[in-house]
Amino acid sequence: MLQDSLKVLLVKRTSAPFKGRWELPGECVDIELDDNTDMSALRNIKALTAATPQFFEQLQAFSGINRDPRGFSVSLVYYALISPQCIAVKPSAVEEVKWMDLSAIQDLAIAFDHKQIIATARSQLQQKALYSMIPVYCLADQFTIGQLKAAIEAIIAKPIQRKSLIRRVEASGMLEALDEKVKSGGRLAQLYRLKSDTETVYFERSLSFG
Repeated sequence: MLQDSLKVLLVKRTSAPFKGRWELPGECVDIELDDNTDMSALRNIKALTAATPQFFEQLQAFSGINRDPRGFSVSLVYYALISPQCIAVKPSAVEEVKWMDLSAIQDLAIAFDHKQIIATARSQLQQKALYSMIPVYCLADQFTIGQLKAAIEAIIAKPIQRKSLIRRVEASGMLEALDEKVKSGGRLAQLYRLKSDTETVYFERSLSFG
């Protein structure tokens, strides 16, 4: 989720091992509900956020003898992007479930190897943000170029050139301009939205830094 900064959803463990520590939410495959692991992951996301993510994909499998003190374990990890406006339920109001700012993760006691998993997901997201239009899935249904720029910069933690972003937006063909503008920094800014049934566009070149 992106709301001024990039956030990750964590839950607090209520049992050993690592009781009281934060961890990434997980779900076992329910063979009566899930045809595959994609369905398991999406079911877990919807249960915690009441949202259906616009962007959702498998990150990788994490396995090893040292991941869990109870023995060898395998986790198939997914990650998704959700706009704050799409969340009907606010997990932060529940003690055991909370949106955490990524900048605070380093100082938290995180269970298992989940801090490494978060770092891996963030690195992959940063690469995709440089070479694709994926950051639009962090935004509300209607947004400005300035808001898209801010989303990308929050993900990659670097400033980008506005002209480079505008060229990318035009080349992608993913967005449509609305007959509406909003005030932004003392001027009127054009509102955009994703075209219906559009597919994510990837580019050969990275965005230019500011």
